[in-house]
Amino acid sequence: MNFKTARILASVTLVGSIAAAMLPAVSSASTPTVSDKTFNTSFSTMKYLKSVVAKGKGSIAVILPDTVSSARYTEFDAPYLKTAFKDAGLTTKQFTVQNAQGNPQTQYTDAQADIAKGAKVLVLDPLDSTTGAIIEAYAKARGVKVIDYDRLTLGGARTYYVSFNNVAVGTLIGQGVVSCISAWGVTNPTVYVMKGAPTDNNATLFAQGYDAVLATQSSYKLVNEGTGTWTPTVALTDFQGAYTANSSINAVVTPNDENAAPIIAYLQSKGLAPKKIPFTGQDATLTGFQNIISGYQCGTVYKPIWLEAQAAAALAVYLRAGVKPPAGLVNGVSTDSSATIKSLKNVPAVLLTPTWVTAANVEATVVKDKVIAPSALCTSQSPTVAGSTQPTFAADCTTYGIK
Repeated sequence: MNFKTARILASVTLVGSIAAAMLPAVSSASTPTVSDKTFNTSFSTMKYLKSVVAKGKGSIAVILPDTVSSARYTEFDAPYLKTAFKDAGLTTKQFTVQNAQGNPQTQYTDAQADIAKGAKVLVLDPLDSTTGAIIEAYAKARGVKVIDYDRLTLGGARTYYVSFNNVAVGTLIGQGVVSCISAWGVTNPTVYVMKGAPTDNNATLFAQGYDAVLATQSSYKLVNEGTGTWTPTVALTDFQGAYTANSSINAVVTPNDENAAPIIAYLQSKGLAPKKIPFTGQDATLTGFQNIISGYQCGTVYKPIWLEAQAAAALAVYLRAGVKPPAGLVNGVSTDSSATIKSLKNVPAVLLTPTWVTAANVEATVVKDKVIAPSALCTSQSPTVAGSTQPTFAADCTTYGIK
């Protein structure tokens, strides 16, 4: 990258050797119920941060990565983060939420501009660890704190990390496909195992989880993908190549709903019937749930973004005010194995719990949390199969009590 990498990475070595100043503890009276267990879909916990907001100076800037790898960033993360900040008492001039649109240079220049305008905290979901480490070095050299959001920046200099337990996410995906292979009566399983982008540390952790589950299934024949991707069109092309070479593939481990969707649509165009080739996913998208209730996808990992957004916003508010977050919020540690500075290896973290959602518990999870509206799920037209438009998903919703 042409980000003046050598100079900036040299600075991270210099500033990273300086121990971070201890933050004063917050009084329990000012934030009586802020923890990873108290956030909810009404965002009511955020009001307890108003006294902390009053102590802070400067602004908070969020930089999300793209709009291709998952619809979540525009549909959920951005609006939830804005709501969390507003409910905590920040004005619209005291925070900004941006998206780098898949461009590393844009993510870097956005960070520079935010800091120049007075940002004291960056909430960063890095496009890749190289970009993330450069941004974090730049921020730290200027006294700006960084929170890694959703993805850990390997070799970075952040203060905290907020995400879900990503090995657990992968474990749920692996267990989901194993359960589905059995329930759908798939014989002689030949499982095509896909991966996310190799530049995303989360993709590595997801694969660690589902690879461990698949390793226990001695009767499975595994067909492994090469490098991996978060681009749906590339995922489809990769699958088509593998399926042409090995038409016995009858189960697919897809690491998210976005990768699964075009492959399922492609197989439907070839006459695929429900409950014949199980797929997996994550991110709880509308298309993913339509594929689930109609019998083409086993399930999806639901990671409540409203929970992740509130945790990140709360941490950012504390950092902006120079106040140490309560122990009930920072509930774990994540290891950066590539960190060259010992103090940056063990990253204080908020690690949240994911949930595997199938057709049977859609109503009790994402519908209850108002993440998926039944009106959208049940009345949208399903994809065109072999040239004919299928009926709506209303009958599937009735079958599973979704209303």
